[in-house]
Amino acid sequence: MGQDLKCLRLPGGSDTAGTQPGAVPHCAATPKSVGIVWGLLILNTLGSAGAKTVIPLPRSLIQMVTMAALVTAFSLALVLNVRLRIRASAFVFLLTLLLVPSVISSANLGVGYGALFRCTRLALFVGTLWLLSRWWDGGLTFVRHHIRIYFAVLASVAAGLVISPGTAMPEYYGGRLVGALWPLTPPQIGQYAAVIIGLTVLLVLGRQTTRASAAMVIVPSLVLLAMTHTRTATLGLLISLALAIGSLVLTSAAARRFFAWAVLCAVVAAVAFSSALQAWYLRGQSQENMSNLTGRAKVWDALLAAPRTTGEQALGMGLGDKSFGGLPIDNSWLAVYHEQGLIGVAIVAAIIIALGGVALLRPPSLPRACAIFLISYCAISSYTEAGLGDASPYLLHLALAASLLAAPAATPPHAAPEAPQRHSPRRARDGR
Repeated sequence: MGQDLKCLRLPGGSDTAGTQPGAVPHCAATPKSVGIVWGLLILNTLGSAGAKTVIPLPRSLIQMVTMAALVTAFSLALVLNVRLRIRASAFVFLLTLLLVPSVISSANLGVGYGALFRCTRLALFVGTLWLLSRWWDGGLTFVRHHIRIYFAVLASVAAGLVISPGTAMPEYYGGRLVGALWPLTPPQIGQYAAVIIGLTVLLVLGRQTTRASAAMVIVPSLVLLAMTHTRTATLGLLISLALAIGSLVLTSAAARRFFAWAVLCAVVAAVAFSSALQAWYLRGQSQENMSNLTGRAKVWDALLAAPRTTGEQALGMGLGDKSFGGLPIDNSWLAVYHEQGLIGVAIVAAIIIALGGVALLRPPSLPRACAIFLISYCAISSYTEAGLGDASPYLLHLALAASLLAAPAATPPHAAPEAPQRHSPRRARDGR
């Protein structure tokens, strides 16, 4: 992707897609080290529990690596922004507010010291985002960091598949693709693939990268997404990408052509491959299993029926591992309710509403379309995936959306150099 994914930003207010005549790209002054900080944040959110790997990795070792990545990210961001220059951000402010119910509920030592450790992790995560907000200017720099780093993660998944196919597609996951080098679950891989596919498609439509460079990202990511059999990621990709492209159709001929071809291909695929698509979607599960969302509904009902005090309803039980009764909750809203209470649910809802509202009020542009894609994807995935209330890839996706919706930093206009005075030969000769 090299030259095509260089830091490009276009002047002229919101026309970052370069649709206005005379818009000339120029490079934003964002240090390359900021990309390293972003990569360390992504490493921290990869998780420590998942599939069995080719070389067994103790969970304590993985936790040490991910926590060290977060501490290093915060330290490096502090060095880069030693004067603590930050930009106002409703998103990061609301995340800071989310720390309040998290800390209060986790301060009850009856839930264990792990809850306080997770609060510390969330505080460092939010602090790093505050430090990075200095470089949030509505440009596409962080989008490129996002794509490159998650593509590197997917490359490790593909390498594991080549090295040990049996480990990468185990029977205990129904033959779905997992991480054989780093313990990644099918939903994680599907999420990463879906997000970078959507963002890369939007970059192509905005003429911010070439089709050849985009194909190098999209094609292998689509293959990995299909091998994970992840329904949430697939539906989230299709719906969110449709919403994002729909926000561009009035101003972009490329978006209109892509949307028309996508609808045509979807109709043809639905007719010609309906049975194959249905088999892929069901994954060999019965209708009863599908109706209760592969067992999720039973956990949700038990969580809602559990007795709670007024304080536990308001502030939650403290940050945990997003499980109830030893089973994963797999719903962001119920996980937040369980751990941070109704106050936490209200704050998370305010985050989604604030980002969505700002995106709708912005004029059409490529950064706005990318933000709409990310916000929609996180909102859709929140129904069957947890993560909106703690340091997670979903919060990083929303942070990227916040950076895309930030107003460009005001820069003083450069004064044009004065033209040298011209003296007539006669005046120069006469000395007058």
